Amino acid sequence: MAGRAWKFKDDVDTDAIIPGRYLVINDPEGLSKHVFEGVRPEFATEVEEGDIVVAGRNFGCGSSREHAPLGLKGAGVEAVIASSFARIFFRNAINIGLPLFVSSEVDRIEDGDAIEIDADEGVIYNRSRGESYRTTPLPPFLQEIVATGGLVNYTKRMVKSA
Repeated sequence: MAGRAWKFKDDVDTDAIIPGRYLVINDPEGLSKHVFEGVRPEFATEVEEGDIVVAGRNFGCGSSREHAPLGLKGAGVEAVIASSFARIFFRNAINIGLPLFVSSEVDRIEDGDAIEIDADEGVIYNRSRGESYRTTPLPPFLQEIVATGGLVNYTKRMVKSA
């Protein structure tokens, strides 16, 4: 995974990711047009496939809406790195196949840095700064869920192989 970092603060809630007025939209592409609309209006038009959201503590707090990770994935976000995640956001993201990484060194990443993630080894490379940071790799079964595109695809595959 490699892309440009989009840096956010602590406590980014799901309403900041996708404002509540767009909860009537259920497809990732439609949601992607409104991601971070109130906090970074340029995000939806400037984000590129493979970019990476980087944030502080408690990313995805607030409501349990799946729309937030769906909008990020629809916008082409490859992964989210944060120092911590709200539990329900973490589960929703994995369920739709959006990989998340926890790192205590996110404060060293700046907006626009070129980031590469080695998910298997648990290393985040900041190519802009020539630095690397540790992340805890997802457990293998969660990596498999993400790799298959989410829990629905994973479950279908498991049922077919049974």
